[in-house]
Parts: sequence; structure tokens; C-alpha cells
Amino acid sequence: MSETSGSTSWSNELTRYLRTETVGGSILLVAAAIAVVWANSPFSPAYEALRDFTIGPSSLHLNLTIGTWAQDGLLAVFFFIAGLELKRELVVGELADPKKALLPVLAAIGGVVLPAAIALTVGWGTPGLERAWAVPVATDIAFALGVLALTGSRIPTSARVFLLSLAVVDDLIGIGLIAILFTSSISLLWLLATAACAVLYWFAQHRRVTTPLLYVPLAALTWFAVHQSGIHATIAGVLLGLLTRVHADPGEAAAPAERLSHRIQPWSAGLCVPLFALFASGVPLGAEAVGAVFTTPVGLSIVLGLLVGKTIGIFGTSWVAIRLGIAARPTGLHWGDLLALAVLGAIGFTVSLLIADLALGDGDQADIAKAAVLVTSAIASLSGSTLLLRRGRAHRQPDETIGGVDK
Repeated sequence: MSETSGSTSWSNELTRYLRTETVGGSILLVAAAIAVVWANSPFSPAYEALRDFTIGPSSLHLNLTIGTWAQDGLLAVFFFIAGLELKRELVVGELADPKKALLPVLAAIGGVVLPAAIALTVGWGTPGLERAWAVPVATDIAFALGVLALTGSRIPTSARVFLLSLAVVDDLIGIGLIAILFTSSISLLWLLATAACAVLYWFAQHRRVTTPLLYVPLAALTWFAVHQSGIHATIAGVLLGLLTRVHADPGEAAAPAERLSHRIQPWSAGLCVPLFALFASGVPLGAEAVGAVFTTPVGLSIVLGLLVGKTIGIFGTSWVAIRLGIAARPTGLHWGDLLALAVLGAIGFTVSLLIADLALGDGDQADIAKAAVLVTSAIASLSGSTLLLRRGRAHRQPDETIGGVDK
């Protein structure tokens, strides 16, 4: 075998390896752990200097820190993959059934309203909580799916669809809250530019245009327009993902959504999301900061909002909706599965840290809020993993009921 063919074979194997969710989730969690250790080590000044180093043309208002580029730019790639998968499930998959599609939407709303109410109640009157109540409203898609991939391999695939859909919806709600609470002004002109880019993308999709010479510049322009409009730039990824065709036309070997997901997903899992985690997870976790998480109104409002509010909000809303016949339970999932997924919903990271930054700025309150998000996410990850492993053992048994009651 030639050196070239051997290199190509190795590259293909690496791509297939990175395409597996378990590997992607592992890389993500390792990157987050490195960030936490680095930010709490004697080398933390180097971490902060790298994260806060600005790069990009200032004339285009893109002179951003590396941390912001990772958050607004690289994460948009992940949101594009999430949008592709959500579109596919809505059109030809599990969520094509309206009742099943409605369940994660209702669960997401319940998982936003109750955490916000708890945060407002616990932190009432505390300076900063008039906007920081929004910190516990969003489930982190990347981390939640990573934990599910690592510990929920024996759970039906409908679990991933439910969690993905729920997380996308409540992240969109979270991004909407950012636009309402923290955007001083929204540019109508740039919103119109975003709409024009979206229409052009949709038209090219339905005219079977496949060249990256159109789509790469168009995707970049869409991202830029969303960024300039004042809305969180990652919404561009979801928008383009939802506009991508999922049905293959006659003569096409595969639909565009399938082709794009196959090509881009390894880059998202192996590079984009881990780099985001590396620059977003560096939160000070000294004894004083961790102690303040459980003793201050800001910390407690976030901990209880995420752990209690998310779990009860997601599971309780799902239970009521299914019992009333408004929505249908995902195929193959039992109540124990939904409870485990609701606990994973308490993993708040991306949007939660972003809102903490916007609401509290720099200082002790912001550090406490970020530490609360990180500590709570760790608790939710461990608790959710334990429940998923137990549910995996239950799914291995041929009889999923005991005495006629779902396990």
C-alpha cells in the first residue's frame, strides 16, 4: 500500500471514529476537565490571556476574543448539525407524529418556566437577579447528548431525539431571552439581510445546487448578518439546518441533510465543540467559590433552578401532557427513561454561562453564578448517568413491566 493510500485510510478511520457519539462526548468532557484544571492551576493567567486574546477585523465589528469566537462561531457548526437532525426527525423520523413532536416542546417550556420561577423566588431582592433569573433556563445540548452517548447506549434511540429536540427548543427560548433582556438594540436591516440569506439558501437547496462555492460563503454571510443583528450568532446554524432538504430527489444518492451531516459532524464533534468547552469551562472553583454556591442567593437560585426546576419541569410537564392525551410518549421509552432524561436536562452550560456573563458581568457574583452552573451540571451529569445505566439494565430484560407498571 502506498503512503498516500495509507494516509487516506487512516483519515477515513479517524473520521468514522469521530462520528460516533460516544467518542465525541468523551472528547468534549475531557476538554471541559482540562479547562477547569487549567483555570484553577498556577498557570491560570496563561489560560485567561489565551481565552481573552482578541482577533478579527475591527472594521467589521468582529474583533472578538478567542473565547467569543469559540462560543459564537464554532458552536454555530454544532447548532447546524443539531438543526439538520431536528429537521430530519420532524419530516421523516420520530417527530413526524405531531403528538410526539409536541412533547419535547411542552417539556422544554415546563423546563424553562419552573426554573425561572424558582430562581426568582429564591433570589428575590438580590442585586443582579432581576436578569440573572434566566441563568438556569437552558439545557446544554452538547453536554447532555455527550453524557447520554456515554452512559445511555442501551436506551432506545428515541431518547436522543427527545433530548435533542427539548434542548434545541429551550436553547432557542434562552437565546430569545438574551435578545429581550440583554440586547440594547436589534438591527432590522441586518434581520432583513438574514432573511434574504435564508431565502437564497432555501432556493438553492430546492434547485439542487450542491457546490460549496455557494454554500460556504452564504453560510458565513448568514452568520455575519445574525451576529450584526444583535441576536446570538449560533441561531444561524439552527436556521440553516432547518432549511436543508431531508428528502433525496430522483437521481440523488442521498439527501443534502444526510450528506452535510456525514461530512461536517466529525469536525463538530472532534474540533468545534471541544474547543468551545475548552474556552468556556475555565471557571474558578476554589473552596470559597464552591461554598458560596450553596450559601448565597445567587448560587442557590441557580442550583435549585437547574436541579429541581429542570427535573420537575421537564418530567412533570411530560407526564401531564401524556396523561391528558395532548402528546405521545416517544417510542420505546418508559417513565424511568423520561425521568433520567429530565435529570440530564439540568445540565446547564453554554447558554447558562453566557447569560451569567451578560447579567452579572465581571466580579464575585458572576464567579459564583458560573461555579453554580458548573457544579450543578456535574451533579446532574452523575445523577443522570446513574439513572441511565439502571435504565440500560432494565431495557436488557425482555419484560419491561413489573406487575403491570412501567419500570
